[in-house]
Amino acid sequence: MATDQTLIKATACTIVDKLNAGEVSPLELLDVLEARIAEVDGQVNALPTLCFDRARASARELMKQPVGSRGLLAGMPVPIKDLTAVAGVRTTQGSLIYKDVVPAESNILVERLEENGAVIYAKSNTPEFGAGANTFNDVFGPTLNPWDLSKSSAGSSGGAAAALASGTAWLAQGSDMGGSLRSPASFCGVVGLRPSIGRVANTPSAAVDRTLGVQGPMARNVEDLALLLDAMSGEHVADPLSLPLLPTSFLSAARSGKAPVRVAYSPDLGGISPVDPEVIEITRKAAMRFIEAGALVEEASPDLRETHDCFHVLRAHDFALTKVDLLRDKRELLKPEVIWNIEEGIKLSFDDVQRAEAQRLAMMNRTLEFFKTYDLLMIPSTIVPPCPIEDRYVAECAGHKFDNYIEWLTLVSAITLVCCPALSLPCGFTSKGLPVGLQIVARPRAEAQLLAGARVLEDILGLRGTTPIDPRPAK
Repeated sequence: MATDQTLIKATACTIVDKLNAGEVSPLELLDVLEARIAEVDGQVNALPTLCFDRARASARELMKQPVGSRGLLAGMPVPIKDLTAVAGVRTTQGSLIYKDVVPAESNILVERLEENGAVIYAKSNTPEFGAGANTFNDVFGPTLNPWDLSKSSAGSSGGAAAALASGTAWLAQGSDMGGSLRSPASFCGVVGLRPSIGRVANTPSAAVDRTLGVQGPMARNVEDLALLLDAMSGEHVADPLSLPLLPTSFLSAARSGKAPVRVAYSPDLGGISPVDPEVIEITRKAAMRFIEAGALVEEASPDLRETHDCFHVLRAHDFALTKVDLLRDKRELLKPEVIWNIEEGIKLSFDDVQRAEAQRLAMMNRTLEFFKTYDLLMIPSTIVPPCPIEDRYVAECAGHKFDNYIEWLTLVSAITLVCCPALSLPCGFTSKGLPVGLQIVARPRAEAQLLAGARVLEDILGLRGTTPIDPRPAK
């Protein structure tokens, strides 16, 4: 099987252009990916479940339509995170409880992608139920960071990020509750976006109004990310929170060149989290480069002091809501962190949940007021550079020891709570050559403004094209 492996380094937008011009076919792209996966994924373990037979059947059906009329993605292969159901494909959620589950129906997000010309060829690895920002589980094992195979790819969309970084995907789908798209994007040197609530329709589970977790896109650069967001977006009758399509595409917004007028940078959101000094240095230097686009850059942040208490309660409530039956019936198959989170939720009183909801509302209102002054807010995506793979989670930073496995994610969970879209953009490298991400945040539903600003800064920083890379041994 001869394949043009130079295509691996092409952008997703270039690939779609080639598909629409008839210069390459979806089947040829699947051949390219299958060869690349055979070459590198054994080292990384980003895509443990492959479904190339299904993908080729889907590609052949798509190719019955004329070139140029096959949807936004035109036959682009896309992997789906192992938390998200794909009809006929093993979907384990990273759990021994579901290790043999093969859904009969796809999540409505997957259906939307396929309607827009995506070809699903793999499931990307995730921690058990997406819990814990280090991608490992007892079904498939850990996903390693292509930049240094001794390091974590973060999580929970760690398989998606590692696939992009190692060239086994041009685009990837993921999900985000407490940074699960942003943290792995930062660790793996790619771009990940947590959209606004409802921007991407998703099949509800356990409750129709869960708002901590969202589905979103991941890519190697901002334009490619915007392309995938366009293919994901739109309302769906099965998701009552879903939003209608906007009249202007996100890709055109990313390409607009519209720079922000006034932006804020904060190293730690007013001191709510410790941050590694080198991460602060790298992210601050990157944020200040918005000056080159004519923007005013100031150090400021909204008041989000209730984040720790609020997120702890609402996350625990969500875990109890969705997994209390598993704790009762399958406790011995759950990892300790998941057990702890469910039990924390069971202990909650009505007063606890009411207080947390009030805190969230107050923080959101203060954030909306903040965005009357600033177009964008920038903070570190992760508080540390990529950490050792054997660390189940980051237990300490800058001399501060954390009380639990989610506390190190405060800078991303804070943004989750205030309902803002947020993007992790590669912004530099540590002294050891490991990537660092800058989290760029906009007001709710302002993805177009966010993507435009991120693309402007991406141009200034000049880091586009640093991935994909061949997996690199431990340094």
